[in-house]
Amino acid sequence: MNAEHQRVKLNDGHFIPVLGFGTYTPEEVPKSKTMEAVKLAIDAGFRHIDTAYSYQVEEEVGLAIQSKIEDGTLKRDDIFLTSKLWCTFHHPDLVQQNLERSLEKLNLDYVDLYLIHYPVPMKPGEELFPTDEHGNSIFDKVDLCATWEAMEKCKDAGLAKSIGVSNFNRRQLEMILNKPGLKYKPVCNQVECHVYLNQNKLLDFCKSKDIVLVAYSAMGTQRPKRWVDSNAPVLLNDPVLCAMAKKHNRSPAQIALRYHLQRGIVTLAQSYKEKEIRENIQAFEFQLPLEDMKVLNELNRDYRYAPAEFIAGHPNYPFSDES
Repeated sequence: MNAEHQRVKLNDGHFIPVLGFGTYTPEEVPKSKTMEAVKLAIDAGFRHIDTAYSYQVEEEVGLAIQSKIEDGTLKRDDIFLTSKLWCTFHHPDLVQQNLERSLEKLNLDYVDLYLIHYPVPMKPGEELFPTDEHGNSIFDKVDLCATWEAMEKCKDAGLAKSIGVSNFNRRQLEMILNKPGLKYKPVCNQVECHVYLNQNKLLDFCKSKDIVLVAYSAMGTQRPKRWVDSNAPVLLNDPVLCAMAKKHNRSPAQIALRYHLQRGIVTLAQSYKEKEIRENIQAFEFQLPLEDMKVLNELNRDYRYAPAEFIAGHPNYPFSDES
């Protein structure tokens, strides 16, 4: 089954492909590899591409999409493109500016989905990670609801077809949902989610509010040196996952992705290798029986690969709450 036909409806009426291709690129990886990987992903059948201003690869993502439009592989309407508002642009008067910067880099007129990357505002400016002389993050005070109102204006302006959030906990979602004069609900909440962090409670809450949960690090993580503990467990080496992969004649990555898809979670996959990219999209080709889903559910250990320690000192730090 081709990925472009596997879509779910968002609460604003638009549709999102359930399997997406992630483009976060660690500092140690050349950005040119991202451009080649996006082309490979499109050729393999991916039609949902996820990027962000802070990944600093929007230009490469845009070039890859443009080249596939020019060679007749697809039209702009065939691609669902997500980008994200960075923490240093939370001020309401900076939100559209950040989106316009992203659109310029992507060479696109609109994004299909625009997300608040983290619920934590940082000092405005050109630095992605502003710090003081002691290396501590410099935060800002901005009402999340005011940032959301500016996101709504981006949707009204046609710069983003849908708007949502990322890395929000239940409390922060409720803050937006209960905002007086709310015009648009977030269509999704993109969070770290995998068999070691299955997010069952947050998933149930989001489903109850007609908000789609989107999973990043669904297969574990690329283990970028800057953000992930080098001693973190390698999820795709998990013996239970590997045994199940052998049983179904699939890869551990395919099992990890299929687990999410069957839970109704929109799932992001990432690789730079053509073989793996093609394998990942084959997660549509099989079903896991209920007993296997239960076994995978029991692997949960509430383990977070990406605790975002750079925002840990802020009152809005999202990962202190249970869900």
